[in-house]
Amino acid sequence: MESFEQLVEQYQPMIQKIINSLHLYKNKDEFYQQALIALWEASRRFNPEKGSFTNYAYSYIRGHLLMELRKSYRDSERNLYLKEEFWAGIEDDCSVCPLEKETLLTYCSTLTPSQRKWVLDSVFYGYSIREIAEREKVSVSAVKQWRTGAREKIKDLIHSVENI
Repeated sequence: MESFEQLVEQYQPMIQKIINSLHLYKNKDEFYQQALIALWEASRRFNPEKGSFTNYAYSYIRGHLLMELRKSYRDSERNLYLKEEFWAGIEDDCSVCPLEKETLLTYCSTLTPSQRKWVLDSVFYGYSIREIAEREKVSVSAVKQWRTGAREKIKDLIHSVENI
């Protein structure tokens, strides 16, 4: 069989005809690439004893494109792709809300400054233990000790409030 570049050149009009007959106007380049893949697969799978390559290639490429069209339709039905304007209108969730921070700090009244740092950095800002250690220039085990002490004091505070 001839080289693939020659096949592409020879069957280019057929591929364009199939794409136009299926009314593929969205993502036309992607479907063209899929048609080229189908042409390559057809050239590999073709058995000359069963008929002409042109008929086989036409059926194979058309079937492959129909299958890809079904996949893309199913994908568009199952998934929602939002436009760029939507993302521009969303507020940043990481923005500091003073009331939430004040509420969190009410539980920190009995904590040491280091334990308060751990509570704010881990709960409010979402930093990991390693990130807190790097920011405060201390060891990871030190931050873990802050965590342990803060948890114990906060548990005691919550139990004392529940028992009132």
